Amino acid sequence: MMETPAAVFCARRPLPCLLLLAVLCLRPGLGLYTVNAVYGDTIVMPCSQEVPNDLMFGKWKYETANASPVFIAFRSSTKKNVQYDEVPEYKDRLSLSENYTLSIKNARISDEKKFVCMLVTEDNVFEEPTLVKVFKQPTHPEIMHPAKFLETEKLKMLGECVARESYPDGNITWYKNGNILQPVEGVVVISLQKTVNRSSGLFTTTSSLQYMPRKEDANAQFTCSVTYYGPSGQETITSQPVVFDVHYPTEKVTIKVLSQRNTIKEGDNITLKCSGNGNPPPREFLFHIPGEPEAIRSSDTYVMTDVRRNATGEYKCSLIDRHMKDSTTITVHYLDLQLTPSGEVTKRIGDALPVSCTISSSRNATVFWMKDNARMQRSPSFLSLQYQDAGNYICETTLQEVEGLKKRKMLTLIVEGKPQIKMTKKTESNKSKTIICHVQGFPKPAVQWTITGSGGIINKTEETKYVNGSFSSKIVISPEENVTLTCIAENELERTVTSMNVSAISIPEYDEPDEENGDNREKINDQAKLIVGIVVGLLLAALVAGIIYWVYMKKSKTASKHVDKDLGNIEENKKLEENNHKSEA
Repeated sequence: MMETPAAVFCARRPLPCLLLLAVLCLRPGLGLYTVNAVYGDTIVMPCSQEVPNDLMFGKWKYETANASPVFIAFRSSTKKNVQYDEVPEYKDRLSLSENYTLSIKNARISDEKKFVCMLVTEDNVFEEPTLVKVFKQPTHPEIMHPAKFLETEKLKMLGECVARESYPDGNITWYKNGNILQPVEGVVVISLQKTVNRSSGLFTTTSSLQYMPRKEDANAQFTCSVTYYGPSGQETITSQPVVFDVHYPTEKVTIKVLSQRNTIKEGDNITLKCSGNGNPPPREFLFHIPGEPEAIRSSDTYVMTDVRRNATGEYKCSLIDRHMKDSTTITVHYLDLQLTPSGEVTKRIGDALPVSCTISSSRNATVFWMKDNARMQRSPSFLSLQYQDAGNYICETTLQEVEGLKKRKMLTLIVEGKPQIKMTKKTESNKSKTIICHVQGFPKPAVQWTITGSGGIINKTEETKYVNGSFSSKIVISPEENVTLTCIAENELERTVTSMNVSAISIPEYDEPDEENGDNREKINDQAKLIVGIVVGLLLAALVAGIIYWVYMKKSKTASKHVDKDLGNIEENKKLEENNHKSEA
């Protein structure tokens, strides 16, 4: 049988051993020095006794309840050698320094006991007990097996809060939005369970929570915390928050019109969306559409495309299985424009043309007119059409409150007219004469100049711009003799001819034209011949009148002499008659 170091020593020195035995038997009450150690760390236990000068050796032992003390380490003061007792649980874990401080590596829960430092001299034994407390922080608490969802009015397992491998055991507390959850019968039910690992001595604490939620618990944060004791006192670790989906029934139905605009017009698409405030929300609804005899079953959206004005009305939606409804009123705005006449219209100059732009709309509309892209101050009215009235007329109307609702129609007015001519002349100081032919008509007349005598066509002319059915053609001549100029204007409707006599007189003058009847359709040569004939006739008439006047004057003188002679004879007869009467008397 192998002898321990203590047995060898006692065999050599019996007196100290007897003293040591007496100490062990008497077990006087000694003050305890406590060492707090962390699980897995090294336990350091100094021997707080002052080392005596006559020290023979020092020993460490530990004591357990209802068991004899167990020696674990020995150190001689003379040989400075250290010997460790064969205690299986402390094999290769002990270290005893020269000042008799005992260190235990890799602290375990089983190390939580009372250790005693013993210093032995020739005549005395000194003891210093040390109480070792071992602490192990639990793992981070975690909510395990969380419910997929909670339901109002139903008590349901929310989850389990687990804190593992702690020593001593801890306590678990549940929180909702940071507030402690206290047990309430039928609403909050908390169960606590603790288990210990026999090999390690560590505790696992589990707390389960059954909870009956309310609608307000949607998005609530649930946490749990574990409170435990460590070397420095009480400490707490809190889990990560968990949010649960809370199911509750629909209490209200809402219908909305999904539109990018605030107003709806004809041709738009309407999307109705029905929703319930329950969780999960209802997936199907009944849509009540104006004009439809029965409700339409659909998902939460119902689409109507290219709506017309008859879609205006009250729309409703309801749940499939409950009489819960909501309604909204939709107004489909419309705008009609009727332009009379419209399109391309051809009229004669001087004609009357009534124009009307009639508006029908869901609201008061704004109407304005444009002519050739220029805005007009008032609506057009044509009692007697003129060439300047021709153009492109647009009647446009808008609903200012309804985005994109605009209508317009166009009237293209064409004013036709036979060519009308007016000729003017101006004589300059340099004997040149400017003859202008002012022409009106539509389509634009073609203008040609001729001169009497040769009947030739004049090509050197200047024309102004054709505006509002009017333009002018100008020629400049310096005649050596009196001439007649003829302006001919012709369009699709008629040919008009006007002539003007131009003298060779160089005195500056401004002559007005001789206007001819607009119905003159004779050929230009006949016109010239007629004018020459008239002039010749006038000259012959003047000559005949002169001859007649000369003959008249000559006869007048002869007759005067005969009258004078007759008057003398009468006087003589009167005197003879008077003398005869006197003789008879």
